[in-house]
Amino acid sequence: MMVCGESDTVAGGLSCIRNQHPDVAIVDMTLGMGSGLQLAKTLNAELPDVRVLILSMHDETLHAERALAAGAHGYIMKHEAMQNLLGAIRCVASGRTYVSPQMSERIVARVTGPGASSATPPAAQHLTDRERQVFTLIGQGLETRGIAEHLGLSVKTIETYHSRIKEKLGLRSGRELVRAAVEWSKS
Repeated sequence: MMVCGESDTVAGGLSCIRNQHPDVAIVDMTLGMGSGLQLAKTLNAELPDVRVLILSMHDETLHAERALAAGAHGYIMKHEAMQNLLGAIRCVASGRTYVSPQMSERIVARVTGPGASSATPPAAQHLTDRERQVFTLIGQGLETRGIAEHLGLSVKTIETYHSRIKEKLGLRSGRELVRAAVEWSKS
């Protein structure tokens, strides 16, 4: 294996991947000026032969399926042992999909378990990727200005996301939004 490029933004990552055309792109879920999910979607559409492994500090029970749906070929948590990371890279590079054994069992149980056909996804599943990113940051305790700085957006834009999230989740106040975000991030 050889590292052929590195970037901390979606645009930089996309440019690097277009120029280097690696077999596997290891993408962080949280990137400057965008998200790893956004990059995975773009790569899936533009360079479908580049395999994408999402490497994230975010809980796989909340994000792995969404990453796979966005076009990633695997999801691994940053705290995993190095041997697991190497195994995940090899798995994705060989054309298979990688999630942890625990996540694999969870997905299979959800799909085949009792009530699988009538299971309703949590409300946060109806949020766009960016809304979900903002919701997650709210749950982590960031205030509007901090979220804006973290994502490189204006405070007004973040306030718009707050309004959209409240509307989609049926919340009436900022306090309810924060409470829901904290509860969701703990689940």
